[in-house]
Amino acid sequence: MNAATAQVLAAYWRTRYGPGARARTRTELEAYQARAVERHLRRLLPRSPFYRAHFAGRAWAAAPPINKRVMLAHFDELNTAGVCFSEALALAERAEATRDFAPTLPGGLTVGLSSGTSGTRSLFLVSPAERAAWAGAALARVLPGGRLAAQRVAFFLRANSNLYRSVRSRLIRFAYFDLLDPLPAHVARLNAYQPTILVGPPSLLALLASEARAGRLTIGPRKVVSVAEVLDPLDAAAIAAQFGGPVHQVYQATEGFLGATCDHGTLHLNEDLLVVQTDWLDERTGKFAPILTDFHRQTQPILRYRLDDVLTLKPTACPCGSPRRALETIEGRCDDIFYFPAASGRGWVCLFPDFIRRAILSGAGPLLEGYTATQTDPGHVEIALALPAAARADAEAAIRAALAALCARTGAVKPRLAFSAGGLPELSPRKFKRVARHMPAPDSA
Repeated sequence: MNAATAQVLAAYWRTRYGPGARARTRTELEAYQARAVERHLRRLLPRSPFYRAHFAGRAWAAAPPINKRVMLAHFDELNTAGVCFSEALALAERAEATRDFAPTLPGGLTVGLSSGTSGTRSLFLVSPAERAAWAGAALARVLPGGRLAAQRVAFFLRANSNLYRSVRSRLIRFAYFDLLDPLPAHVARLNAYQPTILVGPPSLLALLASEARAGRLTIGPRKVVSVAEVLDPLDAAAIAAQFGGPVHQVYQATEGFLGATCDHGTLHLNEDLLVVQTDWLDERTGKFAPILTDFHRQTQPILRYRLDDVLTLKPTACPCGSPRRALETIEGRCDDIFYFPAASGRGWVCLFPDFIRRAILSGAGPLLEGYTATQTDPGHVEIALALPAAARADAEAAIRAALAALCARTGAVKPRLAFSAGGLPELSPRKFKRVARHMPAPDSA
């Protein structure tokens, strides 16, 4: 057994059976997190000039949160490997252009770029040991039942990475599928490969489900896992119906491995790997933006780092009994919250993507195959529906009524709605969004 495989197995064991996994109550889990963070900071702060200054004289949990903009601006003094931003960016952009993601920086450091859906692409560094830790944790959370057994994994992503190659072992075969390749090529390759685990963005999984319904794709994966995009209920139902089981989720970002579904299909935060603090957006409904403190990553530390994601806590306990918090939904990004003028004439009313999503799904009915909703200005929303022609008029009227009721209930001015055909995902390296805001957030919101 080589050193890399031993590190992967150690991380797998730690995730399945270590002290974080053994916590049975929220109190035990939080005590473990506190010890892990303090131990991590003792090792890390002497090596990160940015965080050493940022935390000076403060308790770590009370330090001001940072975001992507701050991290990129202070990249050189934040990372602990002495890597310059320009050097890392050049390698990442070269890999994107050539589609060769194997080259690394000295020391075997992997460099990657985010997809940039929020407007700015994030740059991340991962060491060989951190790649192994990610791989072991991913195996523990994604393999059916968490058990090491022979599997063939098909992984669809915008870009490959040494991070994902770390998963390979004698038991696990791993095949990367580039989203830039055409759909017929994917179908032919999948039919030959016959994956037992299928992992990809829900827009891609929905296309594969359509290919399977048409008889062109003949695979029977034991587990289907959605990554990278918001899993819309419409897509989840279509994918599950075709592949014969629930669609599981992995909540993964450049900032880390943040969550995964348990055997009951509930999405739990990986709070045995990192601390997730809540920046409440609407505490009454359980909606928050997460502030992350990862107590494992050292090359590019993630400490008090605020994501722009909108998460909703699950109001009921999961039958699995885990003390890790469960999510009802990952709604998207704060950038996709709709803003309408308040009917009172004072200020703005924000409507979270899930409210827009539910209004459309309830109004459109069971014949809906796909949709998108885009706010283009404060008083205008464009909605594309994939529906039979005979059902369009009734669906549009019902959606108008549902959104009007939503605005009346929240005190918002009802927007103008423009309907068109469309709303089905396309094969693309860009993240597919069913609900998106294409206007700046109001200054006073």
